[in-house]
Amino acid sequence: MITAIVFVKADVARIPEVAQQIADLSGVSEVYSVTGTIDLIAMVRVRTIDEVASTVADQVNKVPGVEGTETHIAFRAYSTHDLEAAFAIGS
Repeated sequence: MITAIVFVKADVARIPEVAQQIADLSGVSEVYSVTGTIDLIAMVRVRTIDEVASTVADQVNKVPGVEGTETHIAFRAYSTHDLEAAFAIGS
């Protein structure tokens, strides 16, 4: 499995809609709204580099309101952090 971290610059007035449309794409596992020079971070988890390319170039970049992206490929994971457990109510 390949993990790509995609920084997304979006039209500020459309961030919630852009985030939801990206989250609904095949291959996208999570989308975060963040502070700083970018607006969103999308986590892409797919089997091949070609799938990363098609997910980002053919899907994410074509979402209305996306102004630009920067993609980073993860080499290794040093944590097995479970996001569901971290955000579970009543833990």
